[in-house]
Amino acid sequence: MPEEATGTGVPLRAALEAILMVVDEPATETHLAAVLERPRAEVAAALRELAAEYTAQGRGFDLRNVAGGWRFYTRADCAPAVDRYVLDGQQARLTQAALETLAVVAYRQPVSRSRVSAVRGVNCDGVMRTLVQRGLVEETGSEPETGAILYRTTNYFLERTGLRGLDELPELAPFLPEVDDVEAESLEGTMIAEAVAAARAADGENA
Repeated sequence: MPEEATGTGVPLRAALEAILMVVDEPATETHLAAVLERPRAEVAAALRELAAEYTAQGRGFDLRNVAGGWRFYTRADCAPAVDRYVLDGQQARLTQAALETLAVVAYRQPVSRSRVSAVRGVNCDGVMRTLVQRGLVEETGSEPETGAILYRTTNYFLERTGLRGLDELPELAPFLPEVDDVEAESLEGTMIAEAVAAARAADGENA
């Protein structure tokens, strides 16, 4: 039976593939359904079918539901080839300092730079600027008491870690100390960094 056309006159699966080829952030099922004038359930089913089909065929890319929407990603097995082509063998990874700072923001957001510095035990202003420039962290208002700018992680952070939401972050040990002093906060910062490092390693640095 021929596939029913969308409001654009293009078959649904073909239309979804065409759109997802050009998106620069995950596309939600609701938005796709509105654009293509098809029921959300029908669009969601088509996306799942496409994802399963690509996996079964062993294609060089995945269609994944990450950060609240759907987007194409390089299949993990093909990442080395992409790294060689795009980076010419150079790994564009975060430094340990950046990873630790990102980890603190992820678990403490919204959080100020001074608070992050207290957790890590070192000044993090430069690292925070780097994370903002790379789109992993963004400003989200200010602290009422001090007026300090607050930061949170972005949807791009969820994409890079392969998480659908912050509730999927690895749980921290329940016996972590209360952050009443820099020493305790520094310990927590180390454990937070290890937890997020594990999440990023599992994701395999999605391309």
